[in-house]
Amino acid sequence: MFNPREAARKIIEDIRGALKGVDDCIVAAVSGGVDSTTASALTYLALGDRVHPIFIDTGFMRKNEPQLVRESLRGIMPLEIYNYSERFYSELLNKDDAEVKRKIFREVFYRTLDEVLARLECGYMVQGTIAPDWIETLGGIKTQHNIIGDLNIFRRRIRVIEPLRNLYKDQVRLIAREIGLPEKIWRRQPFPGPGLLIRTVGRFELDKLNIVREATDIVEEILREYSPSQYFAAAWEDAYLDNGTASLDSGIEYRVFKARATGVRGDSRVYSHMVLVTGLSGSHDLYSLYKSFEDKPYSRSILNIAPSEHGGGQGYFISIRSVDTVDFMTAEVTRVDMGVLEEISERLLRIKGVSGVGFDITPKPPATIEYE
Repeated sequence: MFNPREAARKIIEDIRGALKGVDDCIVAAVSGGVDSTTASALTYLALGDRVHPIFIDTGFMRKNEPQLVRESLRGIMPLEIYNYSERFYSELLNKDDAEVKRKIFREVFYRTLDEVLARLECGYMVQGTIAPDWIETLGGIKTQHNIIGDLNIFRRRIRVIEPLRNLYKDQVRLIAREIGLPEKIWRRQPFPGPGLLIRTVGRFELDKLNIVREATDIVEEILREYSPSQYFAAAWEDAYLDNGTASLDSGIEYRVFKARATGVRGDSRVYSHMVLVTGLSGSHDLYSLYKSFEDKPYSRSILNIAPSEHGGGQGYFISIRSVDTVDFMTAEVTRVDMGVLEEISERLLRIKGVSGVGFDITPKPPATIEYE
């Protein structure tokens, strides 16, 4: 059985042992998520003021996130914020492929981190890499931004400390609680390193990003009472491959989005179109509908909640995503009351530029939790 107290003690001892006799400082990259914060806090406990916890504001954060993270860590460790949002925007504007976006983000992130390391004259850095990060990257499912790959991106020799590399999310939460991190941190739902970028599905545009940020705030506010493992909003163009509606033998009607999303079949990555389920009868099991498309080349199924008034390229479609999981390697869709989904949809449709709303009913697998 996993013992968080013993695990924390061993990690702190290992960090001290690895840097014993080393006269150098360490930069700890904190995103505010449980993984990076726990890794940074453990290193700070081990080495004290030799560690410089930093927060790089990429511009893909939720509302007021940098300030909220710094405030939540007050009294635990200092946090310096560096705002590089304009740099990330300029590099990513109009890019549309999921893997291209992830790889550009990773490159810009480490170029930026390299500047901070040089400014602080530190030769070590801490990351909150956990087992699913490198498993999904090495498996070719999706590139995680904290799997560096080529350390030649740094201008000076940098050593990376990954104290949580072989742990899973549930284990990290137990350690975070054990070492005294606030509940708002260790209970916090995961937030991807590239942030809202990978929920701004397809072509990256600033207006789409702003819509995702507004939609995320609404979805998190209303779904919080369900205590899902992860819950958020994503957006893409409300446009389809054709103007018609197709039907399955079961009577299910659907349309195919032009937008594509990441999924997984077996051990392989899928990057393909999504379907919007538009017609259901009372005989259909909502949470098994995705199985109706298993023999088709689609990455996930979205249940239409608020009918699109426009479509055909006008406006953005918002997808509500909510899942329950322990290890984030597999996940089930949260059972959300239809009345609650309709309440969320009503508020989302008030956002300028939103023309349709749906609820993602695809578990992991065959979908990944995030869209890109």
